[in-house]
This record gives sequence, C-alpha cells and structure tokens, in this order.
Amino acid sequence: MPKRIRRPKDVSQWAQEIVKESVEDKPTPPKEVSKVMAEMGRKGGKKGGKRRLETMTDDERSEAASHAANARWAKTNGTKR
Repeated sequence: MPKRIRRPKDVSQWAQEIVKESVEDKPTPPKEVSKVMAEMGRKGGKKGGKRRLETMTDDERSEAASHAANARWAKTNGTKR
C-alpha cells in the first residue's frame, strides 16, 4: 500500500488549531499546584510565627512550649501524653 502524502496545512487550518488549543481547558499537573501551594504556605508561616510570638503572653508561650515538648516526647516513646 502506498504511503499517504500529507498536504501542508493552510493558514485557516493553522488558525483553527491555535484557537482550539488556546480555548481548551488543560488540567494543571498536581506537582505544579503542590509547589505553588507550598510557596504560599511558606510565606504565611514565616510571617505568622513572629506575629504569634509578639501577641502571646508569657503563660501562653509557656503552655505552647510544653505542649510542643510533650508532642516531641510522644513521638519517641510512642505514647501520647
């Protein structure tokens, strides 16, 4: 069977193809979304920690620190305090 010869596309076919590609909704790959969300979270986290430290009282800071220490110890011991 002889090979088919493709005719080159004319200008209107190229234009139709370009419009079709630009209008189509292509799903954003999950990795790109994850990267963007991680960057957004990092920005807020950098600001939030300092702001939280400034607004907490000494008792609240002490309570948060002991809660964090208990959580760390629970990871190593395998129990929750």
